[in-house]
Amino acid sequence: MIYPLNTEERAVIDQIERYSREVLAERAAEIDEKGEFATVHLPSMSEMGLMGMNLPERVGGLGLSGPALYAAVEAVAGACGSTASMLTAHFLATDSILLGGSEELQKRFLPSAASGESLGAFALTEPTAGSNPADMSTFAVREGEGYRIKGSKCFISNAGAADFMVVYAKTDRNAGARGVSAFVVEPKKTEGVDIAPNEKTMGLRGGHVFGISFDCFVPLENRLGDEGTGFRTAMKVLDNGRIEVAAQATGIADAALKAAVSYAKERQVGGHPIGDFQGLQWMLADSAMELEAARALAMQAAVKRGTGERYSTESAYAKLYASEAAWRIADRALQIHGGYGYTRDFPLERYLRDLRIFRIYEGSSEIQRTIIARGLLAG
Repeated sequence: MIYPLNTEERAVIDQIERYSREVLAERAAEIDEKGEFATVHLPSMSEMGLMGMNLPERVGGLGLSGPALYAAVEAVAGACGSTASMLTAHFLATDSILLGGSEELQKRFLPSAASGESLGAFALTEPTAGSNPADMSTFAVREGEGYRIKGSKCFISNAGAADFMVVYAKTDRNAGARGVSAFVVEPKKTEGVDIAPNEKTMGLRGGHVFGISFDCFVPLENRLGDEGTGFRTAMKVLDNGRIEVAAQATGIADAALKAAVSYAKERQVGGHPIGDFQGLQWMLADSAMELEAARALAMQAAVKRGTGERYSTESAYAKLYASEAAWRIADRALQIHGGYGYTRDFPLERYLRDLRIFRIYEGSSEIQRTIIARGLLAG
């Protein structure tokens, strides 16, 4: 697919694609095998400005358009899914401050986040509040010149290395979604933030996720916006995040399809490349078609990003279709590789493990279908 990028953005994406091939892809299998935290790439990513790709230039970011950001995340994910997971989790945190925070908060936290000097985390999910974050039990009560936050979060990417995290908590426990507020917590400087060891996950083994317990004080100036506006901010952030999940999915799917095409050309059966067989050709054709369809849906949402228009439905389309199509594409690619695809000598089994979470986090496939259906019924 030819992305709608200007000349300057195309040059940036070309550089990111080259970096992804030459640096990230070289370490991807090792990071997965050892479960090494993908923050090992932070210095080189920071040097290139990748940590601030989603932020405007006024706070030190690259100011990429929605389509350019999509292309950049896709390139990173195609090389190393774990690194893309770490990067986009950082984006969720910085988007929260950009969309919900005061100018003072933005000046305090975003320039260092854009430069890679500080790493962010987005703390929304709880053990009993995943698909419906309005059910969260973490709460914040006024205490002196600030708030005391009490509760717990789970599956929080980057938390173990985060310099700041945006924590969503209820300031009115009887108001449902309208009682949710958001706060910036600096875990390395704040007492009462207890971070558990990282979870042992099926895929994205280098994109570490953590459980967190809170009994901590945050000053009033660390609240994002007014009380009760946190849920609205979180939903706007997730609209962005779902496009980035789609980009991660299509990036990995693209890598899987390229591997399948290469193998189909090289693998000989009966003196002929297996790509000569019609059944296998159809598998490749279906995969190419689904990949381009996923990209088109995602680009529809990416183009709307930053325009001021609502794009919740478009981002749901993108996340739902891309995450499910990418799984099918990688599964066909593994099938084409036969028994070799099932070994760790080839990356196909890693692609499948990494892809599986995309149908769950940042709103499961079922939640995306609900969002889409509600939009239809409300129209």
